[in-house]
Amino acid sequence: MFIALLKQALFAFKRDSQVGRTRVNQWFKWLAPGLFVKRWVLISAGGVFLAFLGLSIWIKLTPIYYGIQLIETFLATITNLVPSYISGPLVMLGGIVLILWGQTRTVGSITEVLRPGSDRELVDVLIDHRRLSRGPRIVAIGGGTGLSTLLRGLKQYSANITAIVTVADDGGSSGRLRRENRVLPPGDIRNCLAALAAEEKLLTELFQYRFRAGEGLTGHSFGNLFLTAMMDITGDLERAAAASSQVLAIRGQVLPATLCDVHLWAELADGRKIEGESRISEAGGNIVKIGCIPGNPPALPKAVQAIREADLIIMGPGSLYTSVIPNLLVPEIAEAIACRDVPKIYVCNIMTQPGETQGYTVADHVKAIDRACGRPLFDSVLAQSQVPSAQALIRYAQDNSHPVFLDREDLAKLGRQVVVANVMDEDPKTGYVRHNSQFLGRVLLRWYARVQGIASKE
Repeated sequence: MFIALLKQALFAFKRDSQVGRTRVNQWFKWLAPGLFVKRWVLISAGGVFLAFLGLSIWIKLTPIYYGIQLIETFLATITNLVPSYISGPLVMLGGIVLILWGQTRTVGSITEVLRPGSDRELVDVLIDHRRLSRGPRIVAIGGGTGLSTLLRGLKQYSANITAIVTVADDGGSSGRLRRENRVLPPGDIRNCLAALAAEEKLLTELFQYRFRAGEGLTGHSFGNLFLTAMMDITGDLERAAAASSQVLAIRGQVLPATLCDVHLWAELADGRKIEGESRISEAGGNIVKIGCIPGNPPALPKAVQAIREADLIIMGPGSLYTSVIPNLLVPEIAEAIACRDVPKIYVCNIMTQPGETQGYTVADHVKAIDRACGRPLFDSVLAQSQVPSAQALIRYAQDNSHPVFLDREDLAKLGRQVVVANVMDEDPKTGYVRHNSQFLGRVLLRWYARVQGIASKE
């Protein structure tokens, strides 16, 4: 019995010690530079002192004089009963305990109001906020699931992210809403908003939820309906995305490349001309030219401004001809990218896509982008370093899809730098491969830091 009680006491002591150490560590975090908290606390303390001094001068110090005499008499009495070398430290310790207790309760109350139910300390939230707000201004361009995958990785390093998204989608739920409601397709915007949201997991499940029943609802995702309603309320997709960003508290902003009703067309090697984004890959031919109707859609001014102010520009990954290149068919977007002298990188796909890039190498992807714009836009390309497993290769080969071959010599002839890294996730059950958000974000930001370091030395 005694041994059991002793074990319980030791366990409780160890637990309380750990809690105490954690609390001390949290308090030390408040001393970290850049939180913009300590300076305001000191300014507030200075204000209290000045206010007290001003009051003293105003009332000619008479009450202050008697107050000081009273305190002096009280302290003399205390020191006569208890020596000053004992009473002094005890009183000082009591004051420190009261200060810490009061501040702890104050911070706890503020945290409970600002973040009810959160298990994160307010100081950790402040540290993350300051770190992310000082991150580079990143512009990510693309569409489909590839862009949202990229954004999930980037938001861990910066809150200054602008996603520029294609609005050429005409299939699935987005296509139906586009035809029936005469609105721009919301699907890719929806994916990017969910990816940049603070509570990403819950929002992704909510925005991706598809109705399985109901006349007119079947097949639609909640996120698409939400954005369609927002467009009706606010007037256009730009305002709808901005309003949704405030509601969802996303890091950064999501912008359509254009507010024009754009339709893609493609010329195939066999002479066919296919119209419609969803029909291009279904045609199963080799694309030799891509364009859109109208031919030169005007860019969203905020998108162009974001590119002009960017520190880092990233394009891809995603379907080359139906998600990536459509953004560059907006002349002002391509022109702004070409004029910006900052690190610019294209993230190449891991596997070829039937109907779009069958048989393509990494250099072929780059050539297609150059051909669509009439000039080189990106000075670097990120390619996957490792080949998927045999199971995945067999799975993809059944759909006539294969790993994108890295042809270094051809890329060197194109004047492109190559960044090679393992940024792949593979599902062992299905054999599907995807870009890993965390790997992708880490590799790109390390590359950016290295390029910036080299540029500063020069």
